Amino acid sequence: MSTATATGPRTRRPVRQDPAERRRALYHLASPVSVLTTGPESRMHGTTASTVTLVSREPLLVGVVLRAGSSFARRAAATGRFAINVLGGDQAGVARRFADSGRPDGSAQFAGLAWTADPYAQAPLIAGALAHYTCRFHSAHAAGDSELLLGHVVRARADEGLPLLTYAGRLHAGTLHPAKEAAAS
Repeated sequence: MSTATATGPRTRRPVRQDPAERRRALYHLASPVSVLTTGPESRMHGTTASTVTLVSREPLLVGVVLRAGSSFARRAAATGRFAINVLGGDQAGVARRFADSGRPDGSAQFAGLAWTADPYAQAPLIAGALAHYTCRFHSAHAAGDSELLLGHVVRARADEGLPLLTYAGRLHAGTLHPAKEAAAS
């Protein structure tokens, strides 16, 4: 059995492109919106994240991209546990609440919001979320102007419904239509 590797020129010229055009193109990556939470109640914290993805099936790892120096990443590392609440299409207000840098600290962030404490992570599980993932902190890695937080999923639960998505810089209540297959020619 042989393997081939593609090799290109050893020196490459930098590609010049307007940074605004690159950012505009990146807005076309649709992704579900989640609220990450930590506990216990005396030290609760939540933050909105729009980049949560499956990283590994064995072991079951999820990755979350946060801004560098995120207080959430520090708290998750300190407690060793956190939860991910995948928001439903009708929860844009919840996403905005936890994205607001002027929100109150601690349990006041959750005032008036229905939630239950996860028995393992002691983190809030937000009512109405489409899915909850309870994670054991795995690691955090610097990645440019961001930080990649990895969590080992120890519990998960999913409900029916449509997701809240971020696309083109805005929140959208998800609508899922099966892709139309192109006719074979």
